[in-house]
Amino acid sequence: MQPLTEKTIRSSFLNASRSETKKLTLPENFSALDWENLEYLGWRDPKMPQRGYLIHSNPAGQIRALLLRSADGLRKRSSVAMCDICRDVNIPCYVSMFSTRRAGQPGRDGDTLGTMICANFECSTNVRIPPPKNPIYPDPMVVVAERIKLLEERVNSFIDRV
Repeated sequence: MQPLTEKTIRSSFLNASRSETKKLTLPENFSALDWENLEYLGWRDPKMPQRGYLIHSNPAGQIRALLLRSADGLRKRSSVAMCDICRDVNIPCYVSMFSTRRAGQPGRDGDTLGTMICANFECSTNVRIPPPKNPIYPDPMVVVAERIKLLEERVNSFIDRV
């Protein structure tokens, strides 16, 4: 992902009002982010923990951001709760249901879309964990590259649906 500025982030939301984007708090480590190892930027607002943000650059280079709202509970990784973005069943992290208003008139009419996402948006880290070497996948880095590609596609698809 390309490095972003605060101004770019605030102006790229598809489903948030100006007052909502004005209130957002950037992640604490914003100035030290490892942009090269992020497929998307996601974080929970430290001042409003139920609120999350997801920012992604689509294949055309357009920056698109979503304002998300977390459901009250967290679910530990299990066969029942899996992140729809990274889809890794072996990562012991929590997932949460996030909902978001649709963009445009449907969102103003109350239409929303929900999905399960790693509670702290650690998908980019999760997909980079190499699997154990085995006869089917003798080169774990090939698996990592495929996971990264699929993560990009799923994030882009989710934003497209919004």
